[in-house]
Amino acid sequence: MTAYILRRLLLIIPTLLIILLVNFAIVQSAPGGPVEQAIAHLQGIGGGAPGASAETVGGGSRATRGLDPKLLETIKQQYGFDKSAPERLWLMLTSYARLDFGNSFFRGAKVTDLILQKLPVTFSLGIWATLITYLVSIPLGIRKAVRHGSLFDAWSSTLIVIGYALPAFLFALLLIVLFAGGTSLNWFPVRGLVSENFAELSLLGKVADYFWHLVLPVGALVIGGFATLTLLTKNAFLNEITRQYVVTARAKGLSERRVLYGHVFRNAMLLVVAGIPQALITVFFAGSLLIEVIFSLDGLGRMSYEAAVSRDYPVVFGTLFIFTLFGLLIRLIGDLCYTLVDPRIDFDSRGH
Repeated sequence: MTAYILRRLLLIIPTLLIILLVNFAIVQSAPGGPVEQAIAHLQGIGGGAPGASAETVGGGSRATRGLDPKLLETIKQQYGFDKSAPERLWLMLTSYARLDFGNSFFRGAKVTDLILQKLPVTFSLGIWATLITYLVSIPLGIRKAVRHGSLFDAWSSTLIVIGYALPAFLFALLLIVLFAGGTSLNWFPVRGLVSENFAELSLLGKVADYFWHLVLPVGALVIGGFATLTLLTKNAFLNEITRQYVVTARAKGLSERRVLYGHVFRNAMLLVVAGIPQALITVFFAGSLLIEVIFSLDGLGRMSYEAAVSRDYPVVFGTLFIFTLFGLLIRLIGDLCYTLVDPRIDFDSRGH
C-alpha cells in the first residue's frame, strides 16, 4: 500500500503539469485578455467587457490606434505580456513549484491570500453537504433494499425521483421563497456564512450562527446529491443479497442483521465508496458555484468564475491548480477507503 500511495503522489506532478499546459494554451488563444480589456477601457469601448474588447480589439490595430506606444508597453508590462508566451509559462511553472501563485490583476492582493480567504466558505459547503448526503443516503438505500417492493420503498422512491429531477439551484430558490422571507416565514438568512455581529457572539453563539447560515445552502446541495447515492446504495445491496454466499449464510442460521452488516455490507459498499471522490469533486467545484451566487457566499467557486470573466489569469490558474490538486488527492483518498471497507483489497498486488 505504501508503494501504491507513493506512485499516486508522484503521478500528481505530471498530471498537474499537463492540465496547466493545456489550460495555458487555451487561455492564450482566448480573445479579450487583460491587456485588451485595459485598452478597451481606456478607449471607452464596451466598458472593458470581455466580449466587446475581443470583438473591437481583435488583433489590436483599431483599438490601439491613437494610444501612446509607451502607455501600451506599460500596460503590457503591468500584466506580464511584455514577455513571450513560453517565458510567461516558464515563470508561472517555477512560481507554482514554490506555491507562489502571483498577484491578482484586479483585486490588489496575492492569489494565495485570496484562496485562503475564500476556502473556508467552499470547504464548509462541500464537507457538510457531502457528510449529510452520505448519512442520509446510505441508511435510506439499505432500508429500501431490505424492504424492496414495500409501501416504504414506493413512497421514498417518489421523493427520490423528485429530488433527482429538481436542480440544486432551483431547490435553493424554493427554500428561499419558503423559509427566507418569500412567504410569512423568515427563519433563515440568505446572505453570507456568518452574521455581521459574529465577532461579538459567544463561542456557542458563533457555532449556532455558523450552522444557522448553512441550513439553506447545504440543504440545496444535499437534495441534488442524495437521490443518485440512495439508488446506488439500494441497487448495490440488492445485487449482493441475491448472491450464493448470502443464501449460505442464512442457511447456517445467522441472523438477518448479521448477514446484512457482516457479509453484504462490505461488498456492497465498495460501489458506494467508489463514488465518494466524484461526489466530493462535484460538490466542491461544480455544484457550489450557483449556490454561492444565490446565497451571496464569497467562496472559491464564485471567485474563479468572476476571475474567468474578467480574465484575471493569476486567479484563474491559481484556483485551477488548487481544484486539480484537491481533486487528485480526493481520488487517492477514495482508493484508500476501499481498504477500510474491505481489507482484502491490495493495490500493490494488482500492480496499480
